[in-house]
Amino acid sequence: MSVVERNMSMVAIYVAPLIAGVIGLLNLLYLYLSRVKNVEILVDGEDGEAVTEEQKLQRSELIRIAKIIQEGARAFLIKEYSYLAVFVVFMGLVVGLVTMDLNTVLSFFIGAMLSAGCGWVGMSIATESNAKTTYTASVKGLDDALKVAFASGAVMGFGVVCSGLLGLAVLYAAIGGLTQEETRYLAGFGFGASSIALFARVGGGIYTKAADVGADLVGKVEAGFDEDSPRNPATIADNVGDNVGDVAGMGADLFESFVGSIIAAVQLSATYALENGDHQPGVYTDEFNQDIRGLIAYPFYIASFGAICSCLGIYTIRTKEKAEFDATNQEDSIKQKNELQEHLLWTIRLGIFITSFMSTLCTLIISIVIFGTSTNTWIKMWTCTFVGLISGVLIGIFTEYATAYTYKPTQTIAKKSVLGPAPVVIQGVGIGMLSTMGPTIILFVAILACYELCGTYGIAIAAVGMLSTLGVTLATDAFGPVADNAGGLAEMAEFPEEVRETTDGLDALGNTTAATGKGFAIGSAVLSALALLSAFKADAGISTVDVSRSEILAGCIWGSCLPFIFAALTMMAVGRAATKMIVEVRRQIKKYDLKNMTIKVQDLKCEYNECVSISTQASVIEMIIPGLLAVVSPLFIGYLLGPEALGGMLVGGITCGFMLAVFMANAGGAWDNAKKYVEAGQLIIDGEVKKKKTEEHKAVVAGDTIGDPFKDTSGPSLNILMKLMTMISLVFAKDQFRGLKPYEKYWVALLIAVFFSVFTVTLTLWMRKNDKMAKEAAFSKLNEEQKGDGGEKAKLNTSEPQQG
Repeated sequence: MSVVERNMSMVAIYVAPLIAGVIGLLNLLYLYLSRVKNVEILVDGEDGEAVTEEQKLQRSELIRIAKIIQEGARAFLIKEYSYLAVFVVFMGLVVGLVTMDLNTVLSFFIGAMLSAGCGWVGMSIATESNAKTTYTASVKGLDDALKVAFASGAVMGFGVVCSGLLGLAVLYAAIGGLTQEETRYLAGFGFGASSIALFARVGGGIYTKAADVGADLVGKVEAGFDEDSPRNPATIADNVGDNVGDVAGMGADLFESFVGSIIAAVQLSATYALENGDHQPGVYTDEFNQDIRGLIAYPFYIASFGAICSCLGIYTIRTKEKAEFDATNQEDSIKQKNELQEHLLWTIRLGIFITSFMSTLCTLIISIVIFGTSTNTWIKMWTCTFVGLISGVLIGIFTEYATAYTYKPTQTIAKKSVLGPAPVVIQGVGIGMLSTMGPTIILFVAILACYELCGTYGIAIAAVGMLSTLGVTLATDAFGPVADNAGGLAEMAEFPEEVRETTDGLDALGNTTAATGKGFAIGSAVLSALALLSAFKADAGISTVDVSRSEILAGCIWGSCLPFIFAALTMMAVGRAATKMIVEVRRQIKKYDLKNMTIKVQDLKCEYNECVSISTQASVIEMIIPGLLAVVSPLFIGYLLGPEALGGMLVGGITCGFMLAVFMANAGGAWDNAKKYVEAGQLIIDGEVKKKKTEEHKAVVAGDTIGDPFKDTSGPSLNILMKLMTMISLVFAKDQFRGLKPYEKYWVALLIAVFFSVFTVTLTLWMRKNDKMAKEAAFSKLNEEQKGDGGEKAKLNTSEPQQG
């Protein structure tokens, strides 16, 4: 019995992704040229537009600040990529020496370059679009501002999808292959993408949250500045961080998820064909090859038609609502804001639902065409795709419920603020923990259903189905930082309140969709990692992972510990970088008398570049140890305890990493939106509205400060950790771990452990020395600046800021 009914040629496998990639690129260019590039910030206004001198000043300041943000983001990525280039070259040599396969090495470099390119393109478009969104909101209103911001996110989304499809299609067309042995080079592509994604996510996350925490604790809590106030020296660094962390980092992350799911399905195709057709092992008949070609083509076609459907679905996201609120009646104003937020959320949902529906119909047709109707294979394959797609949508909806301030969970966190910061933190932790239940149940059902239908190949297909509409779903995530930047620019350039109301609506929407996108990314990571784990087992020559054996149980425990160690390293990295930022912001506030409201914004002398430099230096150094831990851990366990124990480590890492990632992402998103709930004037206690600069606001800011590295640094990085460990295990499986007995190559594991320990200790001591020198320089600098001020030697307060 043949699995595939119709003949499938090698050319047919990659023709669909090539066509879809070209269509996606054309759509990307159209969106960029028609909605972003053609928006020009006119200081003097359009013909016939009456522009006041105040408006001219606002627009000039908007252009100036946007340029600083753009230059800061570009400078950071250049520096980060220069560090990553060294790592990529080194790992490329290691992969070459281990596999002795030029195709795998070539794939590794291509995957790394495309992943880095996705991050660069996303950052470039985001930093160009932020000011244009602010300007459009001021002259045309909410609908046009949403189009500009969303178009920039769509450019990111289609950039990821098109580069992934074209990269894999061209690579497969050049090298080919049917069996897992022949297509192993694709694992190199995934490993390259994973490596860049991890460092981009960690480095960008440390950058943005160091700036954000410093800006919040000193600027908002201590000094009482508004959000994104130009008087806050860390504001520019905070806005730069939104682009390098939430756009560039997210782009590299989901590029890796997208290609990883396709690679997993391709790797498992031959195994599925052998298990489900009347084929003799080791005998590759024409019928057997036809089955494999059809199974390899299927994930490519799902992703391709999903990309085409996304091209259509993106144009359904638009609104005619206006951000107009009744300033005379607080209750009516709150109701109007909630209605606007719900309307905007449904606008996004509608676009995702329409795209998903079109993709489902296309997948049904593809299943019938490739697998035919003579057997029930087509319905099994389509069901796996549908389960993956609907699982992604459901995870998004549940995450939205757990994090949006229009729903009860986030509101309960805000209401705890009347008791102080501690209850806010406790409630947020509880909400985050409870929020793991929804995604767990969804993936529980999805994994069991897909495995029963099509085995591990079905799980891989579910991951492809979940990511098939990535063009739209990533756009909903990537536009959030653009809207956030637009709101910040509106405040820094002192645009009217109604403009800020419009950008605040988009910002709150972006905050929720960003949290939704993180849940979606984590869910797809689990499915991809499980499928890659099956491919690893086949390559390593193991059939089971028996946790009753001591070395396998030890490996499982080791893997379960890794997400906590990784999260701790990234959290503490944010803490160290934020401490430097706090010191610098306090210094500038004191030096330039920034609390003096009689000084006009145009006359402020903030040293924004100093804060940008602190975030840049800290992030590129602090990302090294967590990234290296993710790379060496699988190698250490594999060489020490063998492939089965490594499989146990991967199981522990995937399961524990999934729970911790969901908890951190959702708790962080809920804390952030609880702060926005208060800032929007929606918290009413005994008839009194609690807004900014109240004790309640300080309490929710404390929660948001903890949530920032939760949701934007540690949480999102964990899904890459899961996939990177699995991918590097797959690359090394056949040539290094297959047939390896426990302790057989303990000396290699020992060398890896010694190298990691020596490198980590050396780097840590170097960082501590630099921190000490930086503090001494800060003391010296402050003392020099304040000589003559009463003749007293100034003392720099480096203590943690007081909450509440």
